[in-house]
Amino acid sequence: MDVYLPIANLSVNGLLIVLLGGLTGILSGLFGVGGGFLTTPLLIFYGVPPTVAAASAASQVTGASVSGVFAHRRRNGVDYQLGMVMVAGGILGSGIGALLFNLLTALGQIDTIINILYVVLLGTIGTLMGRESIQALRAEHGGPAPLPQKRRHHPLVASLPLRWRFYRSGLYISPLAPLMLGMVVGILTMLMGIGGGFLLVPAMLYILGVSANVVVGTSLFQILFVTIATTMMHALTTKAVDIVLATLLLLGSVSGAQIGAVMAQKVNPVRLRLLLAAIVSVIALRMAFELGIRPPEIYSVTPL
Repeated sequence: MDVYLPIANLSVNGLLIVLLGGLTGILSGLFGVGGGFLTTPLLIFYGVPPTVAAASAASQVTGASVSGVFAHRRRNGVDYQLGMVMVAGGILGSGIGALLFNLLTALGQIDTIINILYVVLLGTIGTLMGRESIQALRAEHGGPAPLPQKRRHHPLVASLPLRWRFYRSGLYISPLAPLMLGMVVGILTMLMGIGGGFLLVPAMLYILGVSANVVVGTSLFQILFVTIATTMMHALTTKAVDIVLATLLLLGSVSGAQIGAVMAQKVNPVRLRLLLAAIVSVIALRMAFELGIRPPEIYSVTPL
């Protein structure tokens, strides 16, 4: 079933794109992370231009975040005050990201930069996650247990002025810290099409010191609004959002997330994290390999 993608200027197998969205949805349901950081590289491997893949994947993350926010809202697991500060930073960051996106596009380097960012980001996350999973597996088999992490904010956060109380998160910190964190996630969302949850959750825990019972819900709250803003900015500035591609991905990911959630209840969570680390590392290595080889087409013509 061939489907024409008008923005990507490419004909693709529609069923394969739905299955790809289903795969990322299953991974999202299994591991509790957004599928954006996997969707974009897989689309690039399939032949979709990196700019279109990043812009269209952001809209998929928006759809996947809605149900998560409502689920955490029902159990009072969202700090709206902290979330709105990060949303403000994220929207500002997505604006900065749009300027960078257009600048790099004008220089003809946007595809290369997207690939390099993914190699660095996925390689780092895969390594850290794999190390943590191996330590946990060793502890399960009688090895030394990893030391528990204390919940505290980073000393740099404590040095910032204008402290506010964020009651749901149990914090008394400057709003500048979550604002800057939101900006970083907004820039990366604009450039890479990721939701940012796999970066935002650890940063909220270990840099801001957010209470664990609200960190996931607050992260999803921020991701929801920032990906909406990012999709709109892409549509208005870069013109890289392919609505046909985004719709096909959403069809697959919605169903896949339900399957993944059922599968997650039957598998050891430590082994799941190790599997995710392996998948992320393999994707990073594949993208690094493609950066270092000669492309099949040295020159290409992009229609204006």
